[in-house]
Amino acid sequence: MPDDAQGAADSGQDSGQGSGQLDRRAFVTQAVQAACAGVPFLILGGVIRIPAEASAQGDEKSAGPASTRTFGMGVDVAKCIGCGRCVAACKEENDVPRDAHHFNTWVERYVIHTNQEVTVDSPNGGIEGFPPTVPEREIERSFFVPKLCNHCAKPPCVQVCPVGATFSTRDGAVLVDDDYCIGCRYCIQACPYGARWFHPVKRVAQKCTFCYHRITNGQLPACVEVCPTGARVFGEVEPGATPLSRFVRMNEVQVLKPSMNTKPKVYYANLDGEVR
Repeated sequence: MPDDAQGAADSGQDSGQGSGQLDRRAFVTQAVQAACAGVPFLILGGVIRIPAEASAQGDEKSAGPASTRTFGMGVDVAKCIGCGRCVAACKEENDVPRDAHHFNTWVERYVIHTNQEVTVDSPNGGIEGFPPTVPEREIERSFFVPKLCNHCAKPPCVQVCPVGATFSTRDGAVLVDDDYCIGCRYCIQACPYGARWFHPVKRVAQKCTFCYHRITNGQLPACVEVCPTGARVFGEVEPGATPLSRFVRMNEVQVLKPSMNTKPKVYYANLDGEVR
């Protein structure tokens, strides 16, 4: 996530919200705090069990009773030209605020200087391109790396959510139920990829959804659809004749931060060792 995204997320704490939503979130928040202070767990359990079950029911409904697919994405770093069209399309499709602080997906530029120093930047998420920062003679190599939620098979954000607002669908997407999110930001802190942010108006945590409303209707995610070089590939993870399985089969793929053991479902080809 761009460096200023998290600061903007934290600064949104004083925005208003609907009174009904406030009452429910305040109640749940107070219950969580009370439990931490020693109130019997039965009270807390009664609070968090309802949204957790509701999320599971919503998952079952959206994924379908016979869903066995698992979605993932491939990113070929060698093909990314840093045009930022994916970032713009994501904001348009998913109603992400049009500012320089909030992104479901963004593009980072890595510059390896001739003195072996490495600089990483993402001005406005890369949506407007990348202006030169140093003379070309001082650059040994440079490349662009698209970033997004990794839709982990073992997502830390799901584990820390106290109300079950963040959940995994049966087809591998990690989503947020806005109706249950209390805005505690635990998931934002838990994500090792910096892929979550806090909506300044809705007062809930947000993230990439793989454009779940599109993929469940047979469409591609917006970022994949607009990529002019085919740097992003989307499909089912399972072996077979799917675009993603072919991508994984034909490339030496890596995931970000494998030591975290989150089992990401975003696979990178031609990933430089400097990427973090």
